[in-house]
Amino acid sequence: MHLDVQDLRNFYYRSTLGRAVQASVRAQVLKMWPEAQGQTVAGFGFAVPMLRPYLSEAKRVIALMPGPQGVMAWPSGMPNVAVLAEETMWPIETGRIDRLVVMHGLETSEHPSMLLEECWRVLGPGGRALFIVPNRAGLWSRSDKTPFGYGRPYTLGQLESQLKKHQFMPEHHAAALYQLPSTRRFWLKSGGMIEKFGRRLPTMLAGGVFLVEASKRVQPPSGTIARDAPKKRVKALEGYAKPA
Repeated sequence: MHLDVQDLRNFYYRSTLGRAVQASVRAQVLKMWPEAQGQTVAGFGFAVPMLRPYLSEAKRVIALMPGPQGVMAWPSGMPNVAVLAEETMWPIETGRIDRLVVMHGLETSEHPSMLLEECWRVLGPGGRALFIVPNRAGLWSRSDKTPFGYGRPYTLGQLESQLKKHQFMPEHHAAALYQLPSTRRFWLKSGGMIEKFGRRLPTMLAGGVFLVEASKRVQPPSGTIARDAPKKRVKALEGYAKPA
């Protein structure tokens, strides 16, 4: 079940807790992908808070928003790069994307397998995807006060297993959102300190969301490889070349 784009916009851009979420998750995204110079970067779901750092340097930025969620113009005050798209049929040519961010897209999709196939299709050679999903064992997936409380949360093992089944190779993983999903002033003020402490903990023990970076894996051709037999010198006329 996708959330409405207006609810997502209000959370991330008009609430103190949403801005704290942006800071925590974006810090991990930039740690994995510090730059995207000359690359084509796309996001699916509601990934626009993570795409903004790449607007100035990327060759092109595309924000794909699923039909059930709705679309909004983005970024504000600049030429729009957001487009409404079918979950499993994106208006992008095969192999055109260098970097893909999926946030609030996989866990809320009604067709996650087909969605992953579409992610694999649009990635080019050497392309990488970053999947940001709620942690099943975290507090954020248990609260419906934030967008991470909707859809199907994952464990790290479940997400990596699903990616492998769809020809992705998990490369790196991280966690974010160690602070509590609370709007109380005390917890909001303590959020920065809690985040710094939480990053020292093992990924699977804490954190409201997982971030898994995966590369596109291309299967080698099946069957027996036929090799050309080495050419042998014909000796039928050797006697004429070397008379006795």
